[in-house]
Amino acid sequence: MADELTLDPTGPVLITGGYGTVGTELARLTAEGGMPVLLTGRTPERGRALAEELGGEARAWDLSSPAPFRASVRAVVSAVNDPDDRVLRAAMSAGIPQVDVTRWTARLQRAVTLAALARPTAPVLLSSAWMGGVTSLVAAALARALGGAERVETAVRWDMADRAGADSVDFMDRLGVDFEVVEDGRRRLTTPLSGSRTVRIGADPVRVARMDTPEQYTFPLTLGTATAATRIGFSSPAATRMLLALRGVGFFRWADGERWASTRRAVLYSPGEGGTARLRIDVSHAGAARTATVTDPAGQSHLTAVGGYLGLLRVLGADGVPAPEGVVFPEQHPDPSAALRALADRGVLVDVERAGAPAERAAS
Repeated sequence: MADELTLDPTGPVLITGGYGTVGTELARLTAEGGMPVLLTGRTPERGRALAEELGGEARAWDLSSPAPFRASVRAVVSAVNDPDDRVLRAAMSAGIPQVDVTRWTARLQRAVTLAALARPTAPVLLSSAWMGGVTSLVAAALARALGGAERVETAVRWDMADRAGADSVDFMDRLGVDFEVVEDGRRRLTTPLSGSRTVRIGADPVRVARMDTPEQYTFPLTLGTATAATRIGFSSPAATRMLLALRGVGFFRWADGERWASTRRAVLYSPGEGGTARLRIDVSHAGAARTATVTDPAGQSHLTAVGGYLGLLRVLGADGVPAPEGVVFPEQHPDPSAALRALADRGVLVDVERAGAPAERAAS
């Protein structure tokens, strides 16, 4: 028996992984927006207190178990990995609007293929670009102001003191796999943690290096970008140096596979109690450039949840513009400036600086 979802415009928003690190933040935003929630995961007992607090429900849906799941909902947000596309298929089959914030590039490409074959009648927003698609919204706003985007470069400062969900490790645990990028209009393979450089992100100089993220795949398709690059560094310079050293000796290649999974997780996953999310986006076009620094004092999980929540409003047509049709990416927002204002309304600061000019607050 297959999973079966039914569209109910008055029903709850189904959030898979709804009581995880990102899911909890997303559930709170959804409830605060006046929408009931249905939270799912492998152990619903962990989510019942949150569900009761929000006036919703917690139920079991273990995506690794063959047990089928059934529910009537108005929309679906995937905040946990959907490795076999169960959530995607069930929502598309029922014509239910959905948002996915958890796919790395290869799985996002697979989702695009599945959706092309299924021809969904409801919007499918694949919003797995960094921090729930927030980077894409900001890049789109800068590109709109410049009249295009020949280059988009993103630099992320990962706060070692911040909270992080287990899925964040799955996203990053691909440091031994080369990935395709577009540079100067040409596609080539690059190695994770290559191309390191020091970038000022806010007040901090941060050593950053390449990582595989979906916006490097989508920007050339959606914004016409000739070069798209995303790099990551850590608030601890020692942690960055350690990762670069491990990459230099080939650790992430020879330590691939399940045998070394616990060792890799120990290297990549050491969540704290809370920190600040901060990243920088540089967009250039026709000789002009703009830089945006994005800061969320509530941390990386909150920033990802905000991106997912804005995606939910978009697929429901609840953000002042009609809902999109078919498969879309976050940077295809029809009014990215409005998206920046929505970020500010939820505590996310976006400071924009023109090349050679002082910074201005992009959303207030």
